[in-house]
Amino acid sequence: MICWLGPDSPFPPVARALRDPNGLLAAGADLSPQRLIDAYRRGIFPWYAEGEPILWWSPDPRMVLPPSEVRITRSLAKRLRRHDYEVRLDSACADVIAACGQPRHAGGGTWITPDMLAAYVRLHKLGYVHSVETWMDGKLAGGLYGVAIGRAFYGESMFTRVTDASKIAFAHLARYLDKRGFAVIDCQMTSAHLASLGAREIDRTQFVRGLATWTREGMPAAVWPTADAMHLFR
Repeated sequence: MICWLGPDSPFPPVARALRDPNGLLAAGADLSPQRLIDAYRRGIFPWYAEGEPILWWSPDPRMVLPPSEVRITRSLAKRLRRHDYEVRLDSACADVIAACGQPRHAGGGTWITPDMLAAYVRLHKLGYVHSVETWMDGKLAGGLYGVAIGRAFYGESMFTRVTDASKIAFAHLARYLDKRGFAVIDCQMTSAHLASLGAREIDRTQFVRGLATWTREGMPAAVWPTADAMHLFR
């Protein structure tokens, strides 16, 4: 049985999360900024389909990627050096989240519900959610967004409209975070694609222990300056 959260209910310990489905911890509550920030600090995130109650997850093991260890393939490195793109930070965060919420195929669904979109736009305005955007010919070609608390960045989703646009954004995100002393990119769920980028699994207990340090150190919540993301690859 999982815990049902009321408006003021605290999260249960993550050790109580189910093994099947892996990481399901609780249901209910809301998507207020306070609830979401508390969740991320504890290694918990919301993930649910439209029409379902809010579901809260903390999988074990956890997929993480230190920014300094991101693998840039030879083909991507060549693509990055072409400079036929512009990378911006936080210039169109709501548009990036909305684009990530579009179904990936005909008839497909999305977990980025209207309520989720509104909640993360609120967090963006408070300085906790950030977007990395690839622009080509004056148009938004791809990008990603996530939550930043202290020295931890929690990757949420990415999208692409032009080949390699999301990869360009991710490469710049990793370089930007590394230059600013971030300790980890939380990738949440395990996947072969993330592993190919250098991500690895760690025990949830180790991850949560790290968060206790990472989320109270480093950069405060703020808008990330676009100029800092440009020309990170030459």
